[in-house]
Amino acid sequence: MPCCWSCSAQLPYAKFAPVPRESECLACGRDLHSCRNCRHYDPAVSNHCREPNAEWVVDRERANFCEFHQLAETPRGKAEQDRSAAARKNLDDLFRKG
Repeated sequence: MPCCWSCSAQLPYAKFAPVPRESECLACGRDLHSCRNCRHYDPAVSNHCREPNAEWVVDRERANFCEFHQLAETPRGKAEQDRSAAARKNLDDLFRKG
């Protein structure tokens, strides 16, 4: 089930569902129709978007008018943060034992 990019609260939408522009997270109030919650969002590619026809968006955390927006199952960045935290914990544990 999709979750908010900001607070990780579960959202009442299906994966890849279109989300109305004015939708907000019920838990934190952040905009849901934003790049950070889109399945195409990828800061590692040009325009920070894997959709080649998408227009440039200045603020990726605010609501926008992108017609290609589809709600991501797991917002980009969250999985990377979780992996990074797990790696840091494993590294810290390794040096504490030695």
